[in-house]
Amino acid sequence: MKEYSLIIKGQKVAGNGGNFDVLNPATEEVVALCPQASLEQLDEAVVAAQACFETWQYSSHDERKKLLHDIADRIEVNAAELAQIVVEEQGKPMFLAQAEVGGAVAWTRATADLELPIDILEENESKRIEIHRKPLGVVGSITPWNWPLMIAVWHIMPAIRSGNTVVSKPSGLTPLNTLRLVEIINEVAPPGLVNIVTGEGDIGNGMTKHQGIRKIVFTGSTPTGQTIMRGAADNLKRLTLELGGNDAGIVLADADPAAIAEAIFQTSFLNMGQTCAALKRLYVHDSIYEEMCEKLAEVAAKQVVGNGQTEGVTFGPIQNRKQLNLVNGLVEDARANGARVLCGGSPIEGAGYFYPPTIVADVTDGCRLVDEEQFGPVLPVIRYSDVEDAIKRANAADVGLGGSVWSSDTAKAAKIAARLECGTAWVNGHAELLPYAPFGGCKMSGFGVEFGQEGLLEYTSAQVININK
Repeated sequence: MKEYSLIIKGQKVAGNGGNFDVLNPATEEVVALCPQASLEQLDEAVVAAQACFETWQYSSHDERKKLLHDIADRIEVNAAELAQIVVEEQGKPMFLAQAEVGGAVAWTRATADLELPIDILEENESKRIEIHRKPLGVVGSITPWNWPLMIAVWHIMPAIRSGNTVVSKPSGLTPLNTLRLVEIINEVAPPGLVNIVTGEGDIGNGMTKHQGIRKIVFTGSTPTGQTIMRGAADNLKRLTLELGGNDAGIVLADADPAAIAEAIFQTSFLNMGQTCAALKRLYVHDSIYEEMCEKLAEVAAKQVVGNGQTEGVTFGPIQNRKQLNLVNGLVEDARANGARVLCGGSPIEGAGYFYPPTIVADVTDGCRLVDEEQFGPVLPVIRYSDVEDAIKRANAADVGLGGSVWSSDTAKAAKIAARLECGTAWVNGHAELLPYAPFGGCKMSGFGVEFGQEGLLEYTSAQVININK
């Protein structure tokens, strides 16, 4: 049985709390043993990061760019191993795990090439005023279990590109890929630049309240984000919170269900629906409602559900038992309240947390499956007759991460998309994240953005240099 180690100040360290099991969601078997860090080891990691920051904050942009490209090179060299780990601990099919690794490389290189220029506010014979962007210090990264490699890259790379140092804590359900990533980073990075501690509640709470951490970047649930915000108040930590979403898509009457069914399915069921920005509730005009439901069920029926290691599998398991039970409970509640389950609709018997892609019709707002984020392989399809009503219902949620409008008239769709209360609105698409396009939520989906220069600036503070010549 493989055992992993913490990384503190560039060194592998055993967890003071021993080890805990990491399960394969496709088999429910133990994949590897993960170290349980203590709060004392969290302190050691923060001290190591602080010591590295003393010099790294003064590194040149060229040094930082080179380091990130070197890290990207090392990820590419280890791509096959990283993809294998993703499949084993997270469950997604191999082709999707390979895409996650490829995305991690691309995102690292894109982040490397971002600029942090000095802005000149005034320049004349007597005065020059500049805005400089300075790193914050130690950044704490807390990541979820759905995209364990990609989201770690989203947190770590802009932090070190902007001159900060990092302490990372991955989900205890999927810690292995992030542990290996930090090992790889430490092959080329200064000791203490990126450290990793693993464990559950105590470590996360300890990071949130730690006086030596100047910023927390967190991807996960809204309740956990609220807890982090409370804990961060003592030393006024900067926060970037990408929290839960319940993204709505609106299909207009002029859309062609046959033409868009595949795209809607893929953006709804990306990573078995376990994606923050996935389409999670679909409002369809009454005139094409039945056809849209039929086409989506046809696409769902083509999926091959199974272990992500098996060739030809397109649809893996839900990552953990708790999430499986939540998804099943939402579908059972909808069924009990008169919903039509067009395909799927119950867990697959046997080992593993398998739940087939499920399309649920004849539901509406007020049903738990519509009102709550399912974060799994189920899509509720809601009928509407007036587009103004659909917009109102889409915006009624207290979260606002993403939204979309589907239509053959893109100009009309764009006007409706602009009225959606969300951080990103797509037209004839959904869940497309790009390294140069800022991404974040509004309302209870959090605040701050990631990606691009705007995301990079989140890891800095502005300092005005006012020069009297």
